[in-house]
Parts: sequence; structure tokens; C-alpha cells
Amino acid sequence: MLVYLFGAGITVFAQDVDKAVLNWYNTKTPGMNTEAAYKMVKKQTPKTVVVGVIDSGVDIEHEDLKGQIWVNEDEIPGNGIDDDKNGYIDDVHGWNFLGTSNNENLEYVRIYKNGKARFDGKTAEEISAADKADFALWEECRDKLQIESIEAKQELEGIQMLQEQLLPMLPTLVKGALGKESYTEKDLLKWKPKDDNAKQIRGLALMVETGQLSKERLDEGVKQYQDRLAYHLNPDFNGRTPVGDNPDDFSQVRYGNNDVEGADALHGTHVSGIIGAVRGNGIGGDGVAAPVRIMSLRAVPNGDEYDKDIALAIRYAVDNGASVINMSFGKSYSPHQKEVYDAMKYAEEKGVLLVHAAGNDAANLDKDPNFPAVRYAFQTEDLKNLLTIGASTRDAKGHLAASFSNYGSGSVDVFAPGFEIYNTVPDNKYRELEGTSMAAPMVSGVAAFLKAYFPDLSMFEIRDIILKSATPMGTTQQTLPGTDEQVLFSQMSRSGSVVNLQNAVKMAQAMSVSK
Repeated sequence: MLVYLFGAGITVFAQDVDKAVLNWYNTKTPGMNTEAAYKMVKKQTPKTVVVGVIDSGVDIEHEDLKGQIWVNEDEIPGNGIDDDKNGYIDDVHGWNFLGTSNNENLEYVRIYKNGKARFDGKTAEEISAADKADFALWEECRDKLQIESIEAKQELEGIQMLQEQLLPMLPTLVKGALGKESYTEKDLLKWKPKDDNAKQIRGLALMVETGQLSKERLDEGVKQYQDRLAYHLNPDFNGRTPVGDNPDDFSQVRYGNNDVEGADALHGTHVSGIIGAVRGNGIGGDGVAAPVRIMSLRAVPNGDEYDKDIALAIRYAVDNGASVINMSFGKSYSPHQKEVYDAMKYAEEKGVLLVHAAGNDAANLDKDPNFPAVRYAFQTEDLKNLLTIGASTRDAKGHLAASFSNYGSGSVDVFAPGFEIYNTVPDNKYRELEGTSMAAPMVSGVAAFLKAYFPDLSMFEIRDIILKSATPMGTTQQTLPGTDEQVLFSQMSRSGSVVNLQNAVKMAQAMSVSK
């Protein structure tokens, strides 16, 4: 699911970027030492690696992605014929499984409305033994919908009040409290208000002065919650209608179109830039892996993705030559778990690496899964081709894990930079975003880099290298996301580490020589 702004773990900032933020993930720890890694392979000629990006769509004409977009050489553009006989007509740069659709319900809202005819108005005593599990899930989704609808309305009203009433009055209130006709950030920092109301005014004024609070961000907040109420939480809305298929029928596989950008490609374009934006051209941010081709697979709407779209997108990427698949999405419910798992297993059988964002709820994935899951209840062993990625920051002294990042000593494999990440967005623009959605493509880029320069290594070997070469931070005390609690970083992931490309290259060199 793609959610923006207030508390959701993906925040849109201004077009301008602090020089300290630009490409910080390429530098020394807590970055990934990417620049040093490139120096180590400067005499090597890399091979091109295809990375499938399952996301909201990609602006394939972006100036900083020129030459980095995958081209299906077996397809003749625009002739309306399935030249390569793969079942998809004119799929030159990938495929759009959403068609013209963009807005969607959350998955639990779909579960609620799909079960309403069966269960509405009934008690547990009236439900057969065979249906009790479905009934319990339906009740859970019904109650969740009621609560979250109320909360969304309250949040929208709060933002609108801030936007329409409090912010216009703020300068006058601050000037009156300080006794000055004008004020600066320095004046606000010196101000020591005593009552709660004045403290709130000071806090808001500081957010305005530092750019954390603006008309643009409030407008985005209003839109977020309006969308949430109109689409995400609205059982009467059906976003699947324009697609024309039955999302529960996995035998229907020929749907969608070849428009790989779609209606809102901000998220997917940013993810793609992190993986492979042109390096060293002085515009935007540098991608992690230079010798890549981005295959765009549009399957993530404004709302929760469908399991069917994800499963088919994985299979498309595998069948059309991707070595790595980036999956910067996730949701709390998954009605077709087996079909998604089978697609992930298919990728494993074909030696394709899957890189999945851990999620942005500051939750412990050992207790609360984020689908596609690290391990499903029916699995007997872990997938050997899956990496689950938490988001790290520039601050290694106590705040290495981003405050929104999901974590889990048994569920998250490793952390990677996912905070203050400046890169491509549509229409030749650039923005600073945050989220595990930004951390996952860092690792996809690392994996693609290693495969490009060490093509004799399998993706399974590259996965092991990424984990074993990561910078160990497990013995450091860090703030547990969503709390003020200090814990060992080892409690937040299996490796207790942050990805380090320079170390990975050293290990890859040694492994490649020994073959």
C-alpha cells in the first residue's frame, strides 16, 4: 500500500535538498560505502542486470533514468501484436496490471464487504463450524473499519482546523507572546513557555520555521485523509471495475495494459531512482547500481494491492529476465497467501532474488506480519531468495533505526538507508522521501551491483554476501521504533547490521576468485 505524509512512514519534502542529505547513503557507515565500492571495481567491465520494480508505476522518460529502463527486445512497439508470445501485447518496458485503475480499498475492507452478505447480523452461535474462522476474521475487519473510519475523520478535521484557523493566526500569537514584530528560529528556541497552550504554539511555529509544516504539506495531508475516507475505507467503492477481471480468479491472467507509468508514479519512480538513477551527472541523487535496467510492473494502487496482481507481477519479472525483484509495498491481510507464496517459490526455483520492504508501522514483524510475509503458516522452511529490509538513518548514535520502521529479530534480515532519501519523482523532478520503501531498493541496488560485477555468483550467494558483509551494529544501544526505549540493535533484525557495499565487494571478490 502507498500512503503519504503524516505518520505513515513516507514523507514528501521540498524540491530543494540539504547538501548533507544528498547521496548520504553512498558514503561511509551509516551509509553503504557505495563510492568506495565503485573504486574497487573500476577496472572491471560489468554486465547489465535487470531489476523488476513492482510498484505504482515508473516515469520511464525521466531525465535521470535515461538508458536505465528495460526494453523487451523481442517486442515490436505499438503494433498491437504479442511478438514474443509471452501473453502480453506490446509489453516493451514491463506491464501494468492495474490498467486505468488507481484508487483501491484496504484489504481488510475488501474482506469485510465480501463477507457481509454471509455474516452481517449473525451471531457466533448461528455460524457453522466450517465458517467460524471466516466469521471471526470478518468481525475483526468490521470492527477495524469502524474504528479507523472514525479516526480518519478526526484526523482530517484536525488538519483542516490547523490549516484554516490556527496557522493563519500563528504569527500573531507568537509575536504577542514574544513582544516582537518579527521573530526567527533562534528566537523560538530561546522562548521557554510555561503553559501547555504556549508550548504547543511554540512547537508549531518551530515546525513552520524549519519547513516541517507548510501549506503544501497540509494540503497533502488533507488529500491523504480524503482519499482514505473516499477510497481506502469506503466499502461502497470498487476500484477494480476499470480493470475488468475477477481478482479472486487466478486463471484470468490476461488483463491490464502496457502503460507502465500509470496515474501516480511518484513512489515507483523514486524507488527506481534509488536503484539505478544515472550516477555522477550532477542532477538529482545517484542510483546505487549503474549497470541496471529497470522493468516497471505496475501493481500497487493508492490503497492495498491485490494478491493476484503481485503473484502475476513476480512471475512476469522472473519469466522476462529479472535477476532481482524489488517489492516496496505491504499490507496486514492477505486472502490468497498460497498463490503469492507459490510465485515467490517460483522465483526461488529460477534463482531470482526478492527484496521486500519491512513496512512503516513501527511494529514487530515477529508478532504482526506484513504481507508478503517472511514466513507463512503453511511453510515448512524459509524462502532462500527473500530479504526483508528495515530502514536506517544517518544517526548511528541512538537513532539508527528510523522511528517508523518495522523490525523483528526473527523477521527483518538487515537494515539499509531509508530516511532522508533524495531521488527521482515524475516529470524530471526530485524529492526527499522516507520509508522502508526507500530502504528496500538500496538493497536491490546492492544486489544488482554485485551481480553486474560478479556474474558468476548466484543470487543465493549474493544474498548471503549482503547479510554477512553488512556493518555489525548489534551491540549498540538504539531507540526502538515507535518508543523511547533503548535496546540493542541486534533485537531489531536477524543480522543486527546495516548493508555495506564495500564489504560486500571484498567478500564477492574472494568468493569469485575461489570458483
